[in-house]
Amino acid sequence: MSDLPLPAATAESSVLAPPPSLKTIIGVRFMRVGKIYHFDATGFDVRPGDRVIVETTRGRQLGEVVQFVPPEARSVPDGGYKRIEGLASPRDLAMEAYWKSKETEAMISCRARAAELLLTEIKIVKAEYSYDGSRLTFLYSGPDEQNGNPARVDLKSLKEDMQALYPQQLVQFRQIGPRDVAKLLGGLGACGLETRCCSLFLTEFSPVSIKMAKEQGISLDPEEITGMCGRLRCCLVYEYEQYVAARKQLPKLKKIVLTPKGEGKVVDLNPLKETVWVEIREGEGVRSYEFHKNDIQPKEELEALQKKANSPCDRHNSGGCDCGKAKKR
Repeated sequence: MSDLPLPAATAESSVLAPPPSLKTIIGVRFMRVGKIYHFDATGFDVRPGDRVIVETTRGRQLGEVVQFVPPEARSVPDGGYKRIEGLASPRDLAMEAYWKSKETEAMISCRARAAELLLTEIKIVKAEYSYDGSRLTFLYSGPDEQNGNPARVDLKSLKEDMQALYPQQLVQFRQIGPRDVAKLLGGLGACGLETRCCSLFLTEFSPVSIKMAKEQGISLDPEEITGMCGRLRCCLVYEYEQYVAARKQLPKLKKIVLTPKGEGKVVDLNPLKETVWVEIREGEGVRSYEFHKNDIQPKEELEALQKKANSPCDRHNSGGCDCGKAKKR
């Protein structure tokens, strides 16, 4: 059993083990706060928290079981689910701990060699050994993206040198984006949170746009909306949908509305309180008041309704009208 605490999200998504007649599909996570991958564990007695060995596109890895996947939540991939190789033994766990203790040393060696080769445009963020020490992967960040694609850096010499330094491992290099760098490094968030959201609970990164900041009325000052990774803050996504839904129930800015204090112009909105600030002329000056959405009426819409109510029915001429209004002659 793993001594790592089960992630908070696991408690919500875990379900009881499926009946023996069904396949046992489990969710496996390879990072404490990482994406969940599904594997077939039929025939194995596994529970959330167990460590299992699986074959992935990056070789054999040791992951943690975090959930059972119910039939209605399954999406069978092309080729079907890959089967786990088995539960990790105490020896497997000991090897994992041993090679993990060697990662910092490998990272420092790679950084030093990159500096000697004057590869100043990249930064070695982390070194990762596979649990059995057969692979050594260096994660690095490179120049900013160009046309939506990561800029390429020639790492042939660095890779050859590191392969020579670690001949017993298959050495690989993998470029990661700014958000992934922030997730791995951890530390304070731009908002002052002790642990960044990406390191604390975000398992995947959602697309973030400047429109989300505008919709929530947040200052567009880069310092206000940019995270430690240099990208738009992930938290701009959290309440975006609630703001969009709330704004649909409120009049737009500069709309003329009727209020208990008279006619005025909408100058600001507070979507979550469902209130609007209305500027009303009083004598030679103006004053702003806050009203709940139920206490105001859009002037244009109200006038249109009154006009329609006072107009004759458009079905008078065709007959069969029962509106009770007299036909204009």
